Amino acid sequence: MNPTNILLLAAIVLSTTACGTLDTVFREDAVASQKLKDLRSHCESVPRIYSGVVYDFCSLNGEPNGKKSLEDQQIASVPWIAIDFALSGVLDTLVLPYTVYRQNRDGSIEIFR
Repeated sequence: MNPTNILLLAAIVLSTTACGTLDTVFREDAVASQKLKDLRSHCESVPRIYSGVVYDFCSLNGEPNGKKSLEDQQIASVPWIAIDFALSGVLDTLVLPYTVYRQNRDGSIEIFR
């Protein structure tokens, strides 16, 4: 396989997974807060250091949606969550200096109810 194709495939995989890191580091705080609020997460805040992994945990730590069947629940795709945990851990490690700075400056991401 061509190295360019491998790089393109890696970029596609990283852009579709590790969304916990993308939502907490590269987007506004309100995006992560609203998504966790919609999932009815029991988390009250998400620290910015390793925020992608914590965000993924918080997405699992919520009440089931009674309006949807078990098959329709977003969390039902456990293999994707496992992949997202792993890739978020890698991406969180890469952006660690920035997230330490942001944690010190802005504090944790608050989940408003």
